[in-house]
Amino acid sequence: MDRSDDNRLIIFFNFAGVVASYVLLAISLYKSPEVPLSTKGFWGIAVLMLTLSLVNFVKYRFDARLSSDRIQRIEEARNERLLEDYVSDKAA
Repeated sequence: MDRSDDNRLIIFFNFAGVVASYVLLAISLYKSPEVPLSTKGFWGIAVLMLTLSLVNFVKYRFDARLSSDRIQRIEEARNERLLEDYVSDKAA
């Protein structure tokens, strides 16, 4: 298995966990007779909003990391180019 297969497996496992938690939440809300329907709806919406917030948080953290990695690679390439120019000037 290469790295992309590992990532696919991890993503699938996390997706299955999210689906299972939603199913268990739906069963829990359906089976609780003492809780009014409006409260059940509020809880459901709260869980969906929390999920949306967490997905956005992870996405922005991932984008920030990719951006910093890209900047670091650009700086390394610039430094390598400066060293290459310096060495070629010394040799000439």
